[in-house]
Amino acid sequence: MSGQRTLTPWLLVSPATLLFLGLVVLPLILTVILSFHAYDHTSGIQNSFTLSHYLTVASDDYYLTIFWRTLRLAALTTLICALIGAPEAYVLARMGDPWRSIFLLVIIGPLLVSVVVRAFGWSMLLGSAGLLNQALQALGLSPVRLLYTETAIVIALVHVMLPFMVIPVWTALQKLDPMVEAAAWSLGASRFTALRRIVLPQVSLGMLSGSLIVFGLSASAFAIPGLLGGRRLKMAATLVYDEYMSELNWPLGAAIAIIVLLANLIIMLGYNRLVETRARRALG
Repeated sequence: MSGQRTLTPWLLVSPATLLFLGLVVLPLILTVILSFHAYDHTSGIQNSFTLSHYLTVASDDYYLTIFWRTLRLAALTTLICALIGAPEAYVLARMGDPWRSIFLLVIIGPLLVSVVVRAFGWSMLLGSAGLLNQALQALGLSPVRLLYTETAIVIALVHVMLPFMVIPVWTALQKLDPMVEAAAWSLGASRFTALRRIVLPQVSLGMLSGSLIVFGLSASAFAIPGLLGGRRLKMAATLVYDEYMSELNWPLGAAIAIIVLLANLIIMLGYNRLVETRARRALG
């Protein structure tokens, strides 16, 4: 009887475990193995192993520039989403029905639309003949070049990633009793002090979850950088795509993908540790 009880949890988690191993772990292992294969432009992938792809990426300024651009734009997108999403979630949490449901639907609604469609929409808005430049010309101002720039990529990424910041923060705010904040006001604390000393420590873990999701998705984004960044302004995902589909250098593309994955993991784990440590100190 005790043996059956011990075996039951393993039987329950085995389908999900097999699915995870087959769809995540196994492809990742194959990608790592592929990244060490030698490649020749005349005969393709060789049946020999080498570290040349990793050395090429680590020593070439072209790849390092793209990596730095990817991490920089992902961090900027995360920061902007936090600055916009946290106050938005706070306002949403203080709303009453039915306005809360309506605005929650407005926030989640864009997730039902394809990222490619939204990227095309931004390309029409930010183009040289787009709605924004038409409005500037109508005001007597000179048009600005936004399409195929880092600004266009960040704007579109913030639009796409903002719900992933709002929802975790809003969920964390649901656990906070509004009367605690009201008690701080009654004891003489200003609204800013109450937000800084009471609300912010409570939602810091929600902001941590949202930041990790936004950063990870932004650093691996493909459609938006590909459509709004153009062929010259590349990010890591578009670089991997070019190596696979244009250059047909699959080992180099696999090496780039593994390096980006490791960089994201290191940054996200470090950020996770830092924020959790500060949150525990603030919450006691």
